[in-house]
Amino acid sequence: MGRQRIYEPDKVVDSAIAAFWARGFEATSINDLVAATGVNRASLYAGFEDKRGLFLASITRYDDRQRRGFLERLARDLPPRDAILAAFDAAATPPAPGQPGGCLLVNTALELAPHDAEIRDLVQDAFAGVQAFFRGRIEAGQATGAIPQGIDAARTAQTLLGLFMGLRVLMRAGIPSDAAPAAITSQARALLV
Repeated sequence: MGRQRIYEPDKVVDSAIAAFWARGFEATSINDLVAATGVNRASLYAGFEDKRGLFLASITRYDDRQRRGFLERLARDLPPRDAILAAFDAAATPPAPGQPGGCLLVNTALELAPHDAEIRDLVQDAFAGVQAFFRGRIEAGQATGAIPQGIDAARTAQTLLGLFMGLRVLMRAGIPSDAAPAAITSQARALLV
């Protein structure tokens, strides 16, 4: 009879997310993951195969919660223009003390996507989802008259994606929120009038 798992995989992945987000994939050792999760090395390997397996589980869960879940809530709870601006305001908010800045997906795009096709595909899908959110909110705003009809929804969504990802990189680099991030957020507002 095989050994029973004595940990909750979701909690392990949540703890691993924090470790990978703070240090990145390469700089996070298996010992860091053991310390972060409280699960021994053998159990981590048995549950996730290797560090990369745990990272893939982490990035998938992060995307589902941080990107997809967040944008779905904004789309559901706010008028279209306000939903777009709320996404930028959230991205421009400095991280809480002890929290890593920026976005794990953006960090992963910079660190791993150029070298790993599977991770590149995950990151590209996530970014396409952000762009689709912007386009969908623009089109919904145009349908209600809140966003002018003359705005090209597809091109504006691409521009907003570029601004949004740039903002996430700046926040990860620790740029003060009263400097460039405020200018980027203002530019996003200007695109919607």
